[in-house]
Amino acid sequence: MSRVIHKFTTRIPTWRPHVTPVDFDNANEAQREALKETPSNTKISDYVLVLAHDPESLRIRTSLFNGIMYDKGGLCREERELGAVAASVVNRCIYCAAVHAHRYNNIVGDDAVMKDIFLRGKEAELDERTRAILRFGMRLSETPPNVDQSDIQALRDVGLDEQEILDLTLSTTLFGWANRLMHTLGEPVSTA
Repeated sequence: MSRVIHKFTTRIPTWRPHVTPVDFDNANEAQREALKETPSNTKISDYVLVLAHDPESLRIRTSLFNGIMYDKGGLCREERELGAVAASVVNRCIYCAAVHAHRYNNIVGDDAVMKDIFLRGKEAELDERTRAILRFGMRLSETPPNVDQSDIQALRDVGLDEQEILDLTLSTTLFGWANRLMHTLGEPVSTA
């Protein structure tokens, strides 16, 4: 028996779709083509198989996702993951928060930052740069029109350059969109 999850965790839950995923073995040519490159270049998740119902949108989305999250240069990978977590926490997307917190932890080799974020949100006790990135990502996710030059300056003050600020903005806003899509297409569940 499975139960819906309502608490943030770095343990990645199962995602249960509300829409039947495309069966890869029975996928049409356009769907198979769109599924060649998965968002994280790993296994094809049920989420991606649901998106494969519209193969052209999936193809474009995958290219955009990979460019924002995995492009070389600019913001380092763990800080892009932090932007994704910030948006996911604000949007209460348990699944995305878990996946990207887990990736962040693997990159930095420690889980203390994510544990504190999940416990205290924007009040987490973090180093200046990490705290500024988290707070910017949360503020941008809470009310985008309220972000102003003082928010950008706070990022500059901790050493982010223009490209890093753009990368953070892109990774955060990408997950503002992805979280809402995941919420409508399915839900995280525990099999325990």
